[in-house]
Amino acid sequence: MQQNRVMAIDAVVNYEFADPELERRGWAETFIREKIGAEEGRIKGLTEDAFLEKMDRAGVEHCFLIATKAGSKMHKIHRHIPYEKVAAMCAKYPGRFSGLAGVDPTEGMDGLAELERGVREYGFVGAHLYPHWFEMAPDHARYYPIYAKCCELGVPIQMQVGHCLRYSDERPLKSVGRPITLDTIACDFPTLKLVGIHIGWPWTEEMIAVAYKHPNVFIGTDAYAPKHWDEKFVHYMNTFGQDKVLFGTDYPVVDLERARIEFDALGLRDAPARKVLRDNAIRLYGLKLPLSTAAAA
Repeated sequence: MQQNRVMAIDAVVNYEFADPELERRGWAETFIREKIGAEEGRIKGLTEDAFLEKMDRAGVEHCFLIATKAGSKMHKIHRHIPYEKVAAMCAKYPGRFSGLAGVDPTEGMDGLAELERGVREYGFVGAHLYPHWFEMAPDHARYYPIYAKCCELGVPIQMQVGHCLRYSDERPLKSVGRPITLDTIACDFPTLKLVGIHIGWPWTEEMIAVAYKHPNVFIGTDAYAPKHWDEKFVHYMNTFGQDKVLFGTDYPVVDLERARIEFDALGLRDAPARKVLRDNAIRLYGLKLPLSTAAAA
């Protein structure tokens, strides 16, 4: 590991380990192989040790693991990761992982109770939402009880904005996540910390505009490799948006090592780079230092 290298926090990582209890469904594996073009390790899932080694090689100290809720269980095409799985990983490696509570607006009060349990009992640091899997835009009223609960718990919520890909031909999903919809949420919930992940692509400038307007709106860099980021977004990170952007990969969509190599090649100034890679996530999610011994390795 390079000395004096800023150790990153990956704010968006899917729980995709080699776990026989959570074998991927065929449509998910096909999506990762054919649409993402991932190698076998990302398709089948790495062991815990192999993933930790990958983190070390990439200079990633800490990852936010998502207890995913992608779609209602009423649909054949969905993916839910039990909170208990993520909580166990965070408990086993407390310096390397923090949990994010996936939310499902169709679960009603039960879903709100589970979100609260995730934060209060499991120590999850935030919530996570996939609007396109529920085919309702982020500013739909059915999400508002979730946003209110996040305010009550004092945790951020990150959500996919931008378009969505075609995960399964059996259930093509509508792209409902225009970044401008976060404008309404930020107005209605001025104390809610919102993170628009996937950089809002292909409406990245729109995402920048919303983050610039609202002090409680932030941007996650995940799902698109850094070499493909628009130069206006890179300029934003390096200048007036340096306090509003969080590094992420959406692993296994983007590999940690590739993301870090390409990020370092962007040529950001030292202070903005450190904020994006690390400091903004620590501040926004209230992480306690030191996270782990990795930073001193």
